[in-house]
Amino acid sequence: MRRYVFAVAWRVAALAALAIAILVLPRYVGVFRANQFALVGIFFIALLGLNIVTGHAGQISLAHGAFMAIGGYTTAILVSGGPTLGEPLNLWPNALEGGVRDLWTIPLAGLAAALAGFLFALPALRLTGLYLALATFAIAVATPAVLAKPAEITGGSRGIQLFGLPELSGKGFEQVGFLGHDVPFEDFVYYVTWLIAAALFAAAWLMLNGRIGRAFRAVRDSEVAAAASGVNPAAYKTLAFAVSAFYAGVAGSLYVILNWGAAPRSFPVLLSIQLLIGLVVAGLGSLGTLVLGALFIQFLPEAIRRSGDLGLLPDALQRWGDEPGAPNVVFGAVLVTLVLLLPTGAAGLPRRAAAALTSRRYSQS
Repeated sequence: MRRYVFAVAWRVAALAALAIAILVLPRYVGVFRANQFALVGIFFIALLGLNIVTGHAGQISLAHGAFMAIGGYTTAILVSGGPTLGEPLNLWPNALEGGVRDLWTIPLAGLAAALAGFLFALPALRLTGLYLALATFAIAVATPAVLAKPAEITGGSRGIQLFGLPELSGKGFEQVGFLGHDVPFEDFVYYVTWLIAAALFAAAWLMLNGRIGRAFRAVRDSEVAAAASGVNPAAYKTLAFAVSAFYAGVAGSLYVILNWGAAPRSFPVLLSIQLLIGLVVAGLGSLGTLVLGALFIQFLPEAIRRSGDLGLLPDALQRWGDEPGAPNVVFGAVLVTLVLLLPTGAAGLPRRAAAALTSRRYSQS
């Protein structure tokens, strides 16, 4: 009992410390760093969704970047009223001409992505393991090309730019009112992102620690045993994809708002792979360590570049580190290393350390 109370108290203290750090961070960093940590929050939201479908429901998904693209383009189209390619696109009734306020589009973007996830899950119910991974990967590969085709809706390869539009908070460059204070646009998106992340984290925790979460894990461990226990595997697999896609859509919406627009190159196939690697780094099935996975995704490329700039690498590696594809190689190397040496990710480190200390103590006694 005492050990359980200590574990709960430690987690509450860690969450409180993290919340305080997130709250005060923009005061001590510049606008550029606030932008980067807003991206960390966006990746954290996406990893929450991916953790639901892969870590708890056991359905490997490499389409998370595609669901982010659906949410992002939903926001871009709603805010802009359509791309400006010659004649304006008349998508909306007169009451909505000129676009929708960006913050209002965030839940709509999540719902659009959730619908896409639900529709994908229906034909994918017969797929498992490697075949499901390949099917989701095919969606991630095809998404950038698909987004570039209907130019009258998506803006083609140029995408949709939101900078300067009145529907974008602060038009993307002005001060924005937030809780009685005027803050830079980047700080505003930072706070909005982490507020949404906190709400979605609480929702995920409640869901995964309730009946739905137990059903997800039952399907993950054995569909036959789950069905024998009264759990409908098809229904819960579909639900997991829809909820996961909702989180991805919200993340994609915030990503587009932060970057003032959407384009096919904003959601490459590599994004889906990076998210999966970030989840592996954090630990499958864990919620508390997902921030570490988001930090890894955001700051690994910068760490590689700065290592070369500071002369911390040999000359040959320094020249290689300056190549555009170097971070991608490191992402792959980290994934292979983690699978071989630390399959439980960062979430398993405390357990491994405790097991090592315990075994050493018993061996000495």
